[in-house]
Amino acid sequence: MSLLIARDLEKTYGKGSSMVRALDSVSLEIDTGEFAAVMGPSGSGKSTLLAVLGALNTPEGGSYLVDGIEVFSLGPDQRADFRREYLGFVFQSFNLVPYLSLAENVMLPLAIKRLPKKQKLDMAYQALDRVGLGGKEKRLPSQVSGGEQERAAVARALVNQPPILLADEPTGNLDQANTGRMMELLQRLGSEGMTIVMVTHSATCAGYADRVINMADGKLLGQENGQALTAVCAV
Repeated sequence: MSLLIARDLEKTYGKGSSMVRALDSVSLEIDTGEFAAVMGPSGSGKSTLLAVLGALNTPEGGSYLVDGIEVFSLGPDQRADFRREYLGFVFQSFNLVPYLSLAENVMLPLAIKRLPKKQKLDMAYQALDRVGLGGKEKRLPSQVSGGEQERAAVARALVNQPPILLADEPTGNLDQANTGRMMELLQRLGSEGMTIVMVTHSATCAGYADRVINMADGKLLGQENGQALTAVCAV
């Protein structure tokens, strides 16, 4: 069953001869529990698409439904509530606060929730344990590796237990070994039922997904099975 349904999305930047069509009649569906990778070169529109799917950017045309909710018919406050309930975000930059512990960083999305502090801390510990950082909750970001910082960022995205995770080049600042660990983590989260949409320029990373959606010049070019892509890259 499709959890995300986008129809004929349009988004442009600039005007006249300098206008860029970032999304050109883009339509796609993402099923519940699916791990989908959006792949394409720089300027293909993949990050703009992710921003629209995350309700961080408003398209000029088309429709977008999540769990039956017409996202862009919501007002600003309703849209913020929608993001908190449905979405977790992971970006290439870890965006961890350097003077807060990993647990305190993971707790940040819970700041507006009316919950006891102990319950929030327990939720942060559970999220960190889920990404393999149990026992490192009190460390500062500078006291863990880059790969562990990125996993802490994933834990922060998971702490509200959203059904959808959106990841924009999540391995862009990681070495090869940590890239593999991060992709295995996302793959595991997908196997546990989380719906994941990941933007990447890497065929190797895209190969971990269930489905790879190819983009160029603001258009969807086609789709392929992630495992099939892995086999091609291994040749």
